[in-house]
Amino acid sequence: MNNFLAFIKIKNYSEHTLINYRIDLEQFVEFMQKRRLTDWKQVGISEIRAYLAYLTSLGLARASILRKIASLRSFFKYLTLQGVVENNPFIIFRAPKRQKKLPQFLYAREIDKLLSFEDNSAKGLRDRAILEVLYGTGMRVSELTGLNLEDLDLDRGIIRVYGKGAKERITFLGRKGSQALQDYLLRGRPSYLEQRRGPAERAVFLNKNGTRLSPRSIRRLLDVYVQKTALEKKISPHTLRHSFATHLLEGGADLRTVQELLGHVSISTTQIYTHLDRDRIKKAYNHAHPRA
Repeated sequence: MNNFLAFIKIKNYSEHTLINYRIDLEQFVEFMQKRRLTDWKQVGISEIRAYLAYLTSLGLARASILRKIASLRSFFKYLTLQGVVENNPFIIFRAPKRQKKLPQFLYAREIDKLLSFEDNSAKGLRDRAILEVLYGTGMRVSELTGLNLEDLDLDRGIIRVYGKGAKERITFLGRKGSQALQDYLLRGRPSYLEQRRGPAERAVFLNKNGTRLSPRSIRRLLDVYVQKTALEKKISPHTLRHSFATHLLEGGADLRTVQELLGHVSISTTQIYTHLDRDRIKKAYNHAHPRA
C-alpha cells in the first residue's frame, strides 16, 4: 500500500488526493482484518460488494462511497501491474452510478451584491482581488492559492494556472478583476509582505504572517462576506467557479471553450452546466426552428 502511495505521488497527484487515498485504503484494510482476510488475492467480487454494503450502512453519501471504490479500483490496477494479484476483481465489478446533482450558482445580481463592499485596507484589497479572480477566471481555490507572481501577466489579462495533476493552462481575467488584482499588488500585498521573516514570498495571496494563504482561509473569508451581504445561500469558493461557467454559457460561449477555461479533462464533466441553461436553449429553438 505504501509503495502504491509513493507511486501516485510521483505522478503529481495533489496532497489532498494522496491523503484521501491513504484514508480510503486504510479503511478497507481495517474491513479486511475484521473479515480475517490476510492477502490481497483473497479479495473478490463478494468482498467488494460486502464492503459496499458496509460503507452504505455507515450512512456515507453516495459521492463519498464512489470515491472510496475509485481509490480501490486504482489500487487493484496497480497490484495487477505489479504482479501481486493475477485477477483484478474490479474489471467485472460495476459500481453504482453517481447521482447527477446540479451545481449551485449565483445569479449576476448576487455576484454584484457579494462584490459591492468598499474597503481600501490591505485586507479589503486582498479579499476583493481574491473574489474577483475566483469569479473572473473560474479557477479552483487550490489553484488560486498556488498562484505565484510570475504566473501573472496583467497587462494582457492572462494568468497561468496549474490544475489537477500539475496540468498547466492559460486563463483570462477581465478589466474589473485585473484592476482589483493590480490594486492589491500595489497597495495591499506590500503590507502583508512586511510581516514576512526570511526570503521574499513569491505567492500572490498572503496571510497576516506574510506567507502563502491557505484554501481554508479563503473559505473562511468568503463566509464573512456572504454573511455581510445577507446572501441566503450556502456558498463556497466552488460556487463562484460554477457561477463563472454558467454565466459564460448564458452569454453564448460554447461548451468546448468553457471546458478549456475550467481545465476539465473530459467535456462530459462540463456538460452538467448545460442543464442550467435550458431557458437560453429554448429561446434559440423558438427563434431558429420553422415549426417552433
